Amino acid sequence: MHQYTSLEETPREWYEEVGLMSGLEIHQQLLTRKKLFCRCPAGRYSHDWDAEILRHMRPTLSELGEYDGTALMEFRTRKQIVYHINKETVCTYEFDDTPPFEINEEAVDGAIEVALLLNLKMVSELHIARKQYLDGSIPTGFQRTTILGVDGWVPYQGGRIGIIQLGLEEDACREVSDVGHVRTYITDRLGMPLVETVTEPAMKTPWDVAGVAQVLRRLARSTGHVRTGAGAAREDVNVSVRGGRRCEIKGVSSIRRIPLLVHNEAFRQVGLLQIKDELQQRGVTAEKLELKWVDVTERLGRTRYWPVLQALRDGQRARAVPLRRCAGLLRHPLGPGRSFLQEISDRVRVVACIDLHPNVLSTDLMDGNLSADEWQAVRRAVGAGADDAAVVVWGPEDDLQIACEEIVGRMRLACDGVPNETRQSLPDGTTCFERVLPGADRMYPDTDLPPKKIPDERVEGVRVRLPELPWHRRDRYVEAGLPEQVADRLSISPRAPLFDRLAPRAPRHAKRLATLLTERFRYLQRKGLAVERVDEAFLERALALVEVGGLHPSGLWPLVEHRIRHGHDADPAELTGRVGLKPATEVEIERAVAAATTELPAASFPDPDAAWRGTMGRAMERLRGRVDGAAVGARVRKLVGGQGGRP
Repeated sequence: MHQYTSLEETPREWYEEVGLMSGLEIHQQLLTRKKLFCRCPAGRYSHDWDAEILRHMRPTLSELGEYDGTALMEFRTRKQIVYHINKETVCTYEFDDTPPFEINEEAVDGAIEVALLLNLKMVSELHIARKQYLDGSIPTGFQRTTILGVDGWVPYQGGRIGIIQLGLEEDACREVSDVGHVRTYITDRLGMPLVETVTEPAMKTPWDVAGVAQVLRRLARSTGHVRTGAGAAREDVNVSVRGGRRCEIKGVSSIRRIPLLVHNEAFRQVGLLQIKDELQQRGVTAEKLELKWVDVTERLGRTRYWPVLQALRDGQRARAVPLRRCAGLLRHPLGPGRSFLQEISDRVRVVACIDLHPNVLSTDLMDGNLSADEWQAVRRAVGAGADDAAVVVWGPEDDLQIACEEIVGRMRLACDGVPNETRQSLPDGTTCFERVLPGADRMYPDTDLPPKKIPDERVEGVRVRLPELPWHRRDRYVEAGLPEQVADRLSISPRAPLFDRLAPRAPRHAKRLATLLTERFRYLQRKGLAVERVDEAFLERALALVEVGGLHPSGLWPLVEHRIRHGHDADPAELTGRVGLKPATEVEIERAVAAATTELPAASFPDPDAAWRGTMGRAMERLRGRVDGAAVGARVRKLVGGQGGRP
């Protein structure tokens, strides 16, 4: 049995020993006005909805006459899919009641630009395919997708990471809830264009995976053609270890979370391989694990274990499933606070839709649940010997047959080690089962849209206007004197070209301008304010006003904020006077300091430093944006003492 170690305690050599391989599939929404295959507006998010549609998904045969495993699994869940629809963002195309429009050319150009930055070999024609999605996230049951380029690379730590392909496809719905047999979506982001970048499984440590994700993020954002904010970019992380199979961690929303997720997934897979070896030593095969179960409702009818007691009082049933010669394996550790029993629990939750926790118990982990007599009764009921394990599951009778099948089915999969599956990332850095990993059978050609030629002239037209590579741009900004953090953010900001045009006109205030265009604008955007109210002409005149002394440098930010908040069309010089931002005179400074010392006498503070901070804060309330704070601080120090500091 292997001992779990934290990410920080694990040496890098361990990942080499277990043969860790990891790759990325990064989905990034494109900043377009319209959706990909219809003309509905893109980027309008809302929790309001005007209509509700209920659908049931069914698997269909592929062009080769085969069913996709994921589709079959989703069908077994018997989910009811509910869609909340806002009439402003969805049309009949998204529900397959109207043929698709031609592909959005704005999205194609944006995707070509990203593809060229990834050094991909461009295709000469776009061929649209349909990709089945039976989880309900796409109402039609399929996603339209195409490939723009293959066989590229990005630089990383003195080497190269291969890029398998870049795809252009539709985004899916946002999940609102998933309880029991009902899954609810809101359709506002449905159909928005996004690019999918797929890397080779070339990363060998958790930190390398996050590092490559940052490179790809910076490249995409440097184009100015991708959306930012929560949900605009999502990483799928593929992980495998030597002797295992690829598992895909879906929808990781933050690159910071990747190292811990990869570490824990590697540990989980090593544990699964150890269980496989133990099963082989015991002579247990998938064929020998029979599907049997016994109803134990009556035997547990007087239990004091509340989850089971409450379920039985509600009319639900309980069953016990024997797992021959599997004793001890269900408590085998697969991560922090997780054992193999959790793998079984996940399958019961997802496929049988018995989703209250806990939903299963095992003879391998008997502490704190059923009594010793009740467990003995369960063992007798299923005929479990000392070498056998037993799993108890409870829930609605209609769901218990599938639950029992999933318990035995997951144990059968353990005989083969690591199953191909997609997994959901959890806040604590672990993962849980989401669905079977889809195969190629779910892809087939789209018959509604013909191939679309991508002439060389179009590609070259995009190539000549490619942005400067973000790491080159960052180095240039640092050399020019910008702080590293500001340079880092500005290098991938869509406002970087604006900074490059304005900074030479006010070189002494380049740092202040860079901070304004990154941190300050980002702050106002998070407040829901329209920063586009400040155009290049306004900023140019405001900087010129600073250069000639008509506006103190510290007043640039409050002036721009006032313009954004109130939308005045006045010239910066006129607006400066209107909002009281003209540079303070010596007389005004003396009056503000004198008033502050009168309102807050030094004797009312416990010490000179506190007096300085209080007096300084009160004086700057009158002078902020009009004067250099350090000069005011020196005056206050002469009056009240103290060492001083920033107000």
